[in-house]
Amino acid sequence: MSEKVRLQVIIVGAGLSGIAAAISTALSGHTVQVIEQASELAEVGAGLQITPNASRLLKQWQLRDSLWEAAAEPTKLTVHRYSGEILAHDDAFDKGIRTKYNAPFIDLHRVDLQQALFERAQELGVTFHLGERIALVDFETTTVYSETGHQFTGDLIVAADGLWSRCREALVGHKDEPLPTGDLAYRIVLSADQIQDPELKALVENPEVHFWIGPGAHAVGYSVRGGKMYNIVLLVPDNLPPGVSRQAGSVDEMKELFVGWDPILNRFLDCVKSGRIDKWKLMHHGEMENWVNDRSNLVFIGDACHPMLPYLAQGANSSLEDGAVLGLLLGRMSNKSQLPRILRLYESLRKSRGESIVRETFKQRHDFHMVDGEEQVKRDQIFRSQLGQEIKGAFPSRWTCPEVQPWLYGYDANKEVEKAVAEHAHLFVEAAKNRPFSCVIL
Repeated sequence: MSEKVRLQVIIVGAGLSGIAAAISTALSGHTVQVIEQASELAEVGAGLQITPNASRLLKQWQLRDSLWEAAAEPTKLTVHRYSGEILAHDDAFDKGIRTKYNAPFIDLHRVDLQQALFERAQELGVTFHLGERIALVDFETTTVYSETGHQFTGDLIVAADGLWSRCREALVGHKDEPLPTGDLAYRIVLSADQIQDPELKALVENPEVHFWIGPGAHAVGYSVRGGKMYNIVLLVPDNLPPGVSRQAGSVDEMKELFVGWDPILNRFLDCVKSGRIDKWKLMHHGEMENWVNDRSNLVFIGDACHPMLPYLAQGANSSLEDGAVLGLLLGRMSNKSQLPRILRLYESLRKSRGESIVRETFKQRHDFHMVDGEEQVKRDQIFRSQLGQEIKGAFPSRWTCPEVQPWLYGYDANKEVEKAVAEHAHLFVEAAKNRPFSCVIL
């Protein structure tokens, strides 16, 4: 790419989508600045399930080797009824995933991933401005003003500022607060030294994924840090007051919600002796009409435009996809006049997929949170009828569903961009030079 088409890109937000976009855009030859309101990148630690649609991107971006050493690759995936009964089981999950998608399914500590992305972005020359909360976005001049009085001007603003996006508010011209989904999450990370029970220790040190599904709630547990820590997420009905998105919870209150559930799950919960257990309200937004503004100098990615329930673990993965696709498309520019249509192409590639995943997460919640009754009995019959067999057709757990899993995990951002560029080649033809009397339509 020639110097004259190097964009000055301002990314608002240094979460996973923002840093992914920074890496992909920098690799495409553009100059990138990231503005982040936090004074340091020390996000609250919890686990992340990185599925093949995103793990292949991490490989392509050449993140540090220590990230992969800190990963846990689950060999098995099991869905239990809340009593403990096994409803679905894949005892060669890791091998099957690698064979089908040529990329692994790995479980990571969020901090490990964010720090590895941050380090790689810095290696690529990305500039980070921490402690800068956004005060104003001026679309006429493509300028972001922070509350500290600093201003950042460029050619393109990438809104990667999450669920409570200030950029989203600037675009619509009013407060646009997220809506409650009716669920909240307890997030627990146990270190190996907190677990004395030999059976539980073995589950931690030999990574697997376990789901427990029950009336109005479900739980998921998996190893991180190479089997040295265990991450548990409890998804339960929301009892936080209106307007409260996060609150300290009681260990006893948490345990009370799972009385009568699988003894294995409860033995894990018994390892949580004391300390702060936060409750997080799970929020969402309605679908945005557009992800690109009229001036084509603002584009949305990640939770700023498609926040999603964690029930398919695709919040992080789809955000990494967004950043990758945006950067790859920007790398195909040969003239700045192409930017508006390139951004619209990004929107056409990503909006329908992101919003479809959001809808699928609500379907997964429905199937995992059924109250005991006729519908639940029919669900469990589907589970049991295929236990130990090759699964065929629609399946209540999308994690191994032969219809949903390939759609999620088989997505390859690079191939999608290559295909789109081939189909829309006219968008990437360099505008004619020094022809004042001719009109070139891109």
